[in-house]
Amino acid sequence: MLSKYIKRYKLPYLLGILTLFFVDLISLYIPQFTGEITDGLKNGTMDFSGVLHSTSLILLTGAGMALGRFGWRYFIFGSARKIEYEIRGDMFKHLSTLSMGYYNEHKTGDLMAHFTNDLNAVRMAIGPAVITAFDAIIMTVMVIFKMIIYVDFGMTMLALIPMLIILGGGIWYGKAVERRFREKQEAFSDLTDQVQESISGIRVIKAFVQGQKEIAAFAKMNKKNKDKNLKVVKLQAIVMPLMDVIIGISSVIALIYGGNLVLKGKITTGRFISFHQYIFMLVWPMLACGESITFFSQGAASLRRIEEIFRQQPEIKDEETVDHSITKLDGKISFENLTFQFSKSLPPVLKNVSVKIEKGSTLAILGRTGCGKTTIANLLLRMYQTEPNMIYLDGRDIKEIPLHVLREQIAYVPQDNFLFSDTIQANIAFGVRELLELPQEKQNYLFLPKKEQIEEFLEKDAMRRSNKVDKAYGDLKEVQEAAKLSCVHENIIEFPNQYATLVGERGVTVSGGQKQRISIARALMKDAPILILDDALSAVDTSTEEQILENLKQIRQGKTTIMIAHRISTVQNADHILVLEEGECVEYGTHAQLLEAGGIYAKMYEQQQLEQQLEAV
Repeated sequence: MLSKYIKRYKLPYLLGILTLFFVDLISLYIPQFTGEITDGLKNGTMDFSGVLHSTSLILLTGAGMALGRFGWRYFIFGSARKIEYEIRGDMFKHLSTLSMGYYNEHKTGDLMAHFTNDLNAVRMAIGPAVITAFDAIIMTVMVIFKMIIYVDFGMTMLALIPMLIILGGGIWYGKAVERRFREKQEAFSDLTDQVQESISGIRVIKAFVQGQKEIAAFAKMNKKNKDKNLKVVKLQAIVMPLMDVIIGISSVIALIYGGNLVLKGKITTGRFISFHQYIFMLVWPMLACGESITFFSQGAASLRRIEEIFRQQPEIKDEETVDHSITKLDGKISFENLTFQFSKSLPPVLKNVSVKIEKGSTLAILGRTGCGKTTIANLLLRMYQTEPNMIYLDGRDIKEIPLHVLREQIAYVPQDNFLFSDTIQANIAFGVRELLELPQEKQNYLFLPKKEQIEEFLEKDAMRRSNKVDKAYGDLKEVQEAAKLSCVHENIIEFPNQYATLVGERGVTVSGGQKQRISIARALMKDAPILILDDALSAVDTSTEEQILENLKQIRQGKTTIMIAHRISTVQNADHILVLEEGECVEYGTHAQLLEAGGIYAKMYEQQQLEQQLEAV
């Protein structure tokens, strides 16, 4: 999976590695210059000007190393950040294509962990790990070569023997880290799930006085996360000091054996000092070897978790039979023996439902809780997969209609009214707002938005929040008109910031009735040929309900409307009423016809009339 991203950035990666090679190459000369100064001063062959010359060379080498280190950080670390940016964008884009079934099985907290910890581990693997791995290899080879040709072959081989242990240990260490890190990431996902669910349900937790139990549950999950993290840390705590010990042993061998060679006159004191500096130059590659194994192992574990997301394919997508010439719908709907079950292990939710809805008519769907009313709305939007030849729109099988066209031509007010953590204006205009994107030149690795583009984005965002007209978030006058039709305008203008009021997460700062009417305004703003209202008036009073229904009657002329409700007062003026019982169509007709039939609908009507009379007393 990573190959396509790394190929896109192969030029900066190549430049970064070349720069790293340059830094490692020139750094080899510092011990040599030091040894030459030592031998020159000891033998009297170097005067003060010679010392200044050699010192200047050391300073110039240091300056070159500093510039080179900036270069490889810019090219490789910068590329790793951009790859992380692209993967995060692609992952979100891919998740947005997945069907509802995927989200029924995967928790929000787990997905959030993929976007944070897992992506961070991948970035470390393609950034710092690349540097440490190449640096360890390049520096080790160069230093050993320099030690052999400049000092002594035998002493070099003897000093390197203990370091071979690192090579063998590194293989075991990498496998152990990868396994433990994967367990650590899974524990973090569980912890994130716990926090997200508790915060989302904080009002229920407080209402049922379950705060202490939630704290205890969090403490248990937090301890599990801590233990998994400690397993990784303990492994690092054992391995890293052992590496220091091995490096120390090599240093001791060099001191003993090298000191003996100096005493015998086989090497000069300056070369012995240079050799000792070379030994210490091997400390970083050895440590880098351990770090790179850690980063690569952790990155591999996280990459596998991310790849699991990309391997998921959307269940709902355009079929091969799709007709791309279809760009709009008229609103004629037909169900032909519609049968549906969520899985083979569960009983059918809908059984042989057949009904025709003419363009411009209103169909009401009633029934007890769990009879399949909302499922019909979800199937019309193709949130779930159905068998062919069961749902027709404008005489065409629903699977022949492009998915984006189908959903663009349907305005939907779901039973669970969801508002985004944004302004009221942005929420109402959500279905019609224009895309506000910063262009990305994918072929160029330096594709990040320019300063002017970011400023333009911020300017448009400021316009939206200052309650001005902005086509990216809907014309304010059109938004107000939709709010008036849903009878929520009067409530909105009473807020201090009116349409620029932030509604909070999931619309927590507005009442249930206001949230419901804002959702209706959002659907009306879309002005689609087909409107689905799923129990959309349950939280409003009778007089407001009557006013909204009257407004709908005026503006929905010639357009198809499907109303799902529990209250008969909501749907009694519909052209046709469908009554469901355990997923089956048990009654169908007008309000008057169903009352005359004296079936389930008539009983529901009598019961609700009695309830209204009792409430009035």
